[in-house]
Amino acid sequence: MPLSNLLADLLDDLRTPATLWQMAAIVGCTVLGWAMARAARAAWRRGRGLGGDQSVDAGSFVRALGPLLIVLLVALAKTMFASLHLHVQLLRLALPLFASLALIRLVFYLLHRVFARRAPLGVALLTVERIFALLVWLGVALYITGLWPELLQYLEQTTLPLGRHKVSLATILQAAVSVVVLLMLALWAGAALEERLMGVQGLHSSLRVVMARMSRALLVVIAVLASLSLVGIDLTVLSVFGGAFGVGLGLGMQKIASNYVSGFVILLERSLSIGDMISVDKYAGKVTRINTRYTVLEGFDGIETVLPNEMLVSGAVQSQSLSTRQLRVATQITVAYDTDLDVLLPLLEQLPRGVPRVLERPAPGVSLNKFSPDGYELELGFWIGDPENGRGGVVSDVNKKIYALIRSDEIKLPMSLREQRLLDARIAAALAATP
Repeated sequence: MPLSNLLADLLDDLRTPATLWQMAAIVGCTVLGWAMARAARAAWRRGRGLGGDQSVDAGSFVRALGPLLIVLLVALAKTMFASLHLHVQLLRLALPLFASLALIRLVFYLLHRVFARRAPLGVALLTVERIFALLVWLGVALYITGLWPELLQYLEQTTLPLGRHKVSLATILQAAVSVVVLLMLALWAGAALEERLMGVQGLHSSLRVVMARMSRALLVVIAVLASLSLVGIDLTVLSVFGGAFGVGLGLGMQKIASNYVSGFVILLERSLSIGDMISVDKYAGKVTRINTRYTVLEGFDGIETVLPNEMLVSGAVQSQSLSTRQLRVATQITVAYDTDLDVLLPLLEQLPRGVPRVLERPAPGVSLNKFSPDGYELELGFWIGDPENGRGGVVSDVNKKIYALIRSDEIKLPMSLREQRLLDARIAAALAATP
């Protein structure tokens, strides 16, 4: 509708009482829509166990629910006014404005759910949101001013040569929009399904991860194929592309493909789980994340190591929590040869008892490892049940108890024979030099 006709119709409406009814209907629909959205937001808070003073996440669907309800109410009011043969120009103008706001909020919700679930919004995502909002408001302005049909006609008449065929700009934009929309819906559905699967406690963590990854990949493939079908592209032409892609994948992407296959093998056979303590090559720590291409290992010093999954499948992996979480920890001490071991060994066995994190069963034990030049080498071993918390703290606590026995002279440390011989050699040299 041209802008002049729209303004003329609005001026005519101002001379009739129906304009006041339209304005009242718009205000009423706006108030009722936002009230219903606030009620839904309060119900969402109660369902999540949040307090009344806590705000809802910016990516929550309830932020898009208000404009959507207003659009539905305005459309219903427009239908009722038209059935009563009243003017609806003001309602017709309000409908695209609220619809554009609902579209912007809905797209923002999808973007937040897919790309900003675990991390704050980045600059790139905020830029995309601003550009999208600008394009939507520009489209609404073109629609209100009546320039939208002319723009659509221009896009349909402008063609670009693609091989032997010519494709209009309108078809290209339609294909791009359909692909983007379906991909966003697929990613959103995948994220929602992943949250559901991660909340199922009856399934193994690795099985939940692999089901979430496979479902997301399947949804993306279905979205791409459906979008190509919507724009009229024959899917049989993808067979050639698929063959070429397979050859290229086999030749130039062997490592990447191997890591992806290894990731699914790890998840399916459950050889590793999130929270396991493992050692691979020179790296050791706790598994914090298992992706289809790599696994993140957090060391005891807080440094995270990204390990390709191929290392975990083709190499040897030491796991401290595969079948049991009990781990033996030991500390060594050397005592003098004149120590009575029959008295000392039972005394050392009692030291780890009562130390936090040390298990009562299996019981601590002391072993005589060897006879060194300095004295008896003893090893005090004990067990812990939480290897993910490290072993340095509990070993330090046990060593403190050993230090207390040393201070009380119940443990005699040997004097190094090498140091004694060196002292004797120096004394002999000094005596030889004396006239």
